[in-house]
Amino acid sequence: MEEVVVTRKGQVTIPVKLRRKFKITESSKVQIVEEDGKIVIKKQPSFLDLIGSGVGKATVEEVKKMLDEMRAEDAE
Repeated sequence: MEEVVVTRKGQVTIPVKLRRKFKITESSKVQIVEEDGKIVIKKQPSFLDLIGSGVGKATVEEVKKMLDEMRAEDAE
């Protein structure tokens, strides 16, 4: 567990060890949420982090069909 100090403006610094572990860089976005009475900082996944996350969940044909259905709904 790392201890950090909250600044006058409510800012905290994420320790470098954790920034490296979770690949949090200068332009990264994080979410601050409350869970079970605790403040939790979660890295918000970027578009690049999601690449490949859907592998094996649908065929190309199924994805095309879903896109066609969504486009038809939008056109209505």
